[in-house]
Amino acid sequence: MVRLDKKAKRLYVLDTNVLIHDPAALYQFEEHEVVIPMTVLEELDKHKNGLREIARTARQVSRTLSDLTNQVSFDEIQQGIPIPRAGGTPMGRLRFLCYPELKSLEHLEESPDNRLLAETCRLRDERPDASVILVSKDINLRVKAAALRVPVEDYLTDRAFSDSDAMLDGVRIYPDSEAGDNGPWDQLEVDVTVERVDHHTFYRLEGRMPADWHLGMLVSDSENGASFEAIVRELGPNHARLQLLTNYRHKAGVWGVHAHDSRQNFALNLLMDDDIDLVTIAGSAGTGKTYMTLAAAFQQTLDAKRFERIVFTRAPITMSEDIGFLPGTEEEKMSPWMGAFHDNMDNLLRDEHDGSTSWSQDATRTLIGSRVQIRAPGFMRGRTLNDTFLIIDEAQNFTPKQLKALVTRAGRNTKIVCLGNVGQIDTPYLTANTCGMAAVVQRFSNWAHASHVTLRSVERSRLALAGEELL
Repeated sequence: MVRLDKKAKRLYVLDTNVLIHDPAALYQFEEHEVVIPMTVLEELDKHKNGLREIARTARQVSRTLSDLTNQVSFDEIQQGIPIPRAGGTPMGRLRFLCYPELKSLEHLEESPDNRLLAETCRLRDERPDASVILVSKDINLRVKAAALRVPVEDYLTDRAFSDSDAMLDGVRIYPDSEAGDNGPWDQLEVDVTVERVDHHTFYRLEGRMPADWHLGMLVSDSENGASFEAIVRELGPNHARLQLLTNYRHKAGVWGVHAHDSRQNFALNLLMDDDIDLVTIAGSAGTGKTYMTLAAAFQQTLDAKRFERIVFTRAPITMSEDIGFLPGTEEEKMSPWMGAFHDNMDNLLRDEHDGSTSWSQDATRTLIGSRVQIRAPGFMRGRTLNDTFLIIDEAQNFTPKQLKALVTRAGRNTKIVCLGNVGQIDTPYLTANTCGMAAVVQRFSNWAHASHVTLRSVERSRLALAGEELL
């Protein structure tokens, strides 16, 4: 690793993929200088045409650069363009790097990546007073830069979590205390007041709250067979208000579905909660994410009549080679990716109508079909979904920008549920840290009408559990 002088001025040379990944990357380097070589501008120009997401992003970056250069003179461009803050005060400077006669790196063929390395090396040699750092999301380019003793970094500013962090669990367990103790209250060292409002039980806590608490999280005294389970409704440095959850384990159920542990019970509570507009549920394959979500959707749409329709969507990303174009309507084209929906619906109908006639099952299936819409995410832009239970399956395969486009479709009386497993990402260039689901979980963690839970118990089969652990 190349050591940097912490006191020296820093010049960050941005690769094209950084700007494509985050068009606002220019504004993320505080008081330091941002350098964009001509090679990067040429690559942006090549990507700007077309209707794909990369083309739209390239055009957005070009417009940002155009706005910055239109406001200054040629002399100011040579000296560095001030990059404004949100409040209007300039912070760093933007410079363009152009070497008409650039010597290629020895033993490396001519390519945009190698030219970018050559430009960075020359800038490093010309500016011994500063620390020149190449920023790229291309792993191979970072390896080559390190071999040439060029300081290099991945672009992490927009990541929902660093590599050493994990996705928010959404749960805080205080294990059962010894007999005679007061459960979690002795461990928390807080004063507790219990109140009853409209058939709901609330706990008012006074005292210093734990730093790892956040709104919408589960506080429980056990993973299984808990005697206390509550959601954090209000939270401050020295107070909190918790609401006791409904127990969906035994008599009470959701469309015939019962919880097996505290996390599943919490998930069912979130799915049935009128005050929670956005629910994110993570978990390994077979933990019951889609099964419980569909049960809650059917209960609130068909029985309670809270919603008029259920919209089910997911990213049409394959885990292997694409099978090519598909004929038919939008729903017919999406059908191959909706196996999870159909499998879980069949299981729910089988459990709900256990012992009933095939006629009643067919009638229920027809009723469900009239209320369920299967939609491709690409056709959702511009829509407003009112009175809708929107399920976004495989949310880990969306970028943050794509999930934003779906979440902002929510209109009056709409609930959105994002389901995913960051261990099963099929979209190229997305990781557990940069996928849309990770961003949504983190950025909504302190909004009172959103909540997240990570499920752990695999219900599908012992083979599925072993596969998740061993492969």
